[in-house]
Amino acid sequence: MAGFTVLIPARLASSRLPDKPLADIAGLPMVVRVAQRAALSGATRCVVAADDERILQACAQHGVAALATRADHPSGSDRLAEACTALGLADDQIVVNVQGDEPLIEPALIDAVAAELQARPDCAMSTAAHAIHRREDWLDPNVVKVVTDARGTASYFSRAPIPWWRDGMARDELPSPAPLRHIGIYAYRAGFLRRFPTLPPAPTERLESLEQLRVLWHGERIAVHLTALAPGPGVDTPQDLERVRALIRAA
Repeated sequence: MAGFTVLIPARLASSRLPDKPLADIAGLPMVVRVAQRAALSGATRCVVAADDERILQACAQHGVAALATRADHPSGSDRLAEACTALGLADDQIVVNVQGDEPLIEPALIDAVAAELQARPDCAMSTAAHAIHRREDWLDPNVVKVVTDARGTASYFSRAPIPWWRDGMARDELPSPAPLRHIGIYAYRAGFLRRFPTLPPAPTERLESLEQLRVLWHGERIAVHLTALAPGPGVDTPQDLERVRALIRAA
């Protein structure tokens, strides 16, 4: 496929894990580990979009490309939109948003999401999902679900158990086919990514606290790549950080 760019938004402030991008994982700052994993994909370049000089310094020390972005962005998408403009990316250039707290991200998943968007000129974005195998995950509001249509594009994202199994919710089992868990990795065309922050938030976005619903609300399509494997754990809390440290030590 044609080349694509990986952008990694990195925000120093975190209520649950202060200075999260700089958290040490086996001798490297987390954001550096994320960038190193992303560099194993087919991306032509990987760039960290940072909001603090300390992140820029950490990246520079380990040979990771990074650029400064404003500290007042309300979301990672806004930060990436600024980075797109700073890098001068053409409107049709594909950009993959790899979260800065995913040090175990699979490079093959990055490639797959980029390829999905390249193959779907009818879509402004692509993302990924995998089958849910535990009922408790399906019912968990912290696990975001997605329903797709016959073309493999997203119909809706929700924290609720969708699709709602009208005749089987009393059973201790999952519907068939299995519901899908959304994986928070996105590919965009740079032109749409720059436009996204100008779109008014959707009512459903506010209710669910899911930014991707804004895309559907405004009539754009999101292609969904289905993967068989669940991604490695991300890092949101000190407990998550210890789990990832243990996994990397054991590798």
